[in-house]
Amino acid sequence: MPHVDTIYRILSVILPVFSIVLIGYVYCRQYKIDMTTSNRINIDVFVPMLIFDIMSTGSFALGDYSDLALAGLLVVLGSGLLAWPVARVFHYRWKTFLPPMMFNNSGNMGLPIILLAFGKQALPAAVVLFVLENFLHFTFGQQMIKQRWSLLFLAKNPMVLATLAGIGVSELDMVIPETIQLPIHMLGQVSIPLMLFSLGVRLTALDLRDWRIGLVGAIVCPLSGLIIALSITPWLNLPEGQIPILLLFSVLPPAVLNFLVAEQYDQDPHLVASIVLIGNLGALITLPLTLWFIL
Repeated sequence: MPHVDTIYRILSVILPVFSIVLIGYVYCRQYKIDMTTSNRINIDVFVPMLIFDIMSTGSFALGDYSDLALAGLLVVLGSGLLAWPVARVFHYRWKTFLPPMMFNNSGNMGLPIILLAFGKQALPAAVVLFVLENFLHFTFGQQMIKQRWSLLFLAKNPMVLATLAGIGVSELDMVIPETIQLPIHMLGQVSIPLMLFSLGVRLTALDLRDWRIGLVGAIVCPLSGLIIALSITPWLNLPEGQIPILLLFSVLPPAVLNFLVAEQYDQDPHLVASIVLIGNLGALITLPLTLWFIL
């Protein structure tokens, strides 16, 4: 039965991801752990190793993902344009509301969801979108909130360095010895489950006092991204296999990084926390619905 097979595939994608999130949530509720150091190590070590591991392989060709990168750029920027009038109608500060609508959870949620939905062959596309979204967040997103960003800070970002190094190795057809490649691969494999576990820990801080803006964000974020993705797909020369990946990317919930940035610059962090956390809970509805149509 086709519907039964589709439901099984959706569950096989959603359950592993949210099971790890749930484990992180339950564990933190019990032991009140602090993931600050672990998250820093993940961003500085494990995620860059994953990026380098994927992009340095001979099978990765940057030109194969140029249209996908352009589509991802349009989804991020277009989501902000569509969210702008919503912020005006509800009298939200645009610096508070727009970044979570634009910069989605392409790491914690996107990488594992795309991997489980489309297999290992889709991981390079997921990483391209993840790197692009983070690059935009560290540049355009920083500019939105604090009106300036440092090129030096970007140049020292481990994910940016890993991306450039991986592309360089791939383009030059360099062969990395197995004794070096294996530990890089093993470290990279730590990143995705640790991201999910960390997301579960973060959900323990859910504050429902600002649930209204969180609910609006949970609707606007995936809807605006999907509208842009569906609008641009007919005009881009995307390979058929990359279209569902783009659609799934477009409906991802707000990134946890939005809260960390808002907290750092005192940009209504309590409101952004509600947008991020309720948006990620809302993914329990939006992601299965999207998977139903694209699988």
